[in-house]
Amino acid sequence: MRERNYRLWAGADLVSTAGTWMQVLGLNWVILSTTGSAALMGAVVLLQSLPVLLLGSWGGALADRLPARPALIACQALRAALAFALLAGASHALIVAVALSSGVISAFEGPVLGRFGSALVPRSALGSALALGSVLSSAGRIGGMALGGVLVGLTGPGVLFLINGVSYLGVIAALVAMRTGSLRALPAAAAGEGGIRAGFRYVLGRPVVLIVLGLSFVLGSLGRNYQVSMAAMAAGPLHGGAGAYGLLSTAFAVGAVAGGLLLAGSGRSTLGVLVATGVGISVLQIGAGVAPSVASFAGVLLPIAAGAVVFDTVVSTRVQLDTREDMRGRVLATMGIVSSLSGMVGAPAVGWLADTLGARGGLIVCGMVTTVVAVGGAVALGRVAGIGLPGGGRVAEQAA
Repeated sequence: MRERNYRLWAGADLVSTAGTWMQVLGLNWVILSTTGSAALMGAVVLLQSLPVLLLGSWGGALADRLPARPALIACQALRAALAFALLAGASHALIVAVALSSGVISAFEGPVLGRFGSALVPRSALGSALALGSVLSSAGRIGGMALGGVLVGLTGPGVLFLINGVSYLGVIAALVAMRTGSLRALPAAAAGEGGIRAGFRYVLGRPVVLIVLGLSFVLGSLGRNYQVSMAAMAAGPLHGGAGAYGLLSTAFAVGAVAGGLLLAGSGRSTLGVLVATGVGISVLQIGAGVAPSVASFAGVLLPIAAGAVVFDTVVSTRVQLDTREDMRGRVLATMGIVSSLSGMVGAPAVGWLADTLGARGGLIVCGMVTTVVAVGGAVALGRVAGIGLPGGGRVAEQAA
């Protein structure tokens, strides 16, 4: 935080991420309230993920070649325009168009964002910057869901779209205000290693990174779509409405902040922490499925949210620190593709399970699957490294 450019970026990213997830929540609530289908709500999430899956590899290759700052300004301007367009009326056709357009932007913007973040601080501070940035991003996401959950019941979704549009303008202002002379120059890929295939070969040659991405995919798809499952629980077996949804979103936000502060204070972004939190939040998800009331469900959400922030932060930190800087854009693109796949598979699957088995049954089944996978991932990491889980920090270093 001693770096001026990083302070500007951290503040802008926190606000923008909160605005983005307020818009996501607003769109989800419009769909659920007008159609009553959790599966359709999941399908819209899929539409946002599809372009990242199809175009993410090209986005990563471009991120390792293009100047990041001008590209980010252009992407933020486009996102602001989409958010303001929703103020004209969030019809189903417009929601679909915005979802697809946002996905196209994300395919190119995501890798650029990660690479640009690495240029904001010296190499010696990179680990701390990545961890703190991931915590702030997670806090913004959950905070935006919490505030959005309250506002959507008081003002309707239009205010959420307006706030999101303004937040993008704040990011543009922060980018313009940065001191370009203080940005760290990142190494370029060697001749013949700047393409998409070279990036995939590099990632495929790192088994620890592959296992971490596999865990991220399964837990992200079946254990991280709470914008779907919270709405389904609030509108279904918990017999709540917008007010209950707001309470659950707030509980999730409090847990997320607690988890972020815990990780930032300990600084332990190791594989041991990764698998422990993965197993923990999966077991707790089963408990959430049998919670009898809004209050008890909110109580289980607190540690789930804390563990989810820790898990996501460790995944992001380890994947970036354990790979070469000249491959950073393509590695981040791969991580974005995994995230998109988890959204494409998970959101519709969670919505379908909620419609078919009920909200409770869907949570329980997903929790059982993620628990098995998390335990299997822990065993696989130990075998690949040839040492036990207590050496999680040394395992991560071997992946570099």
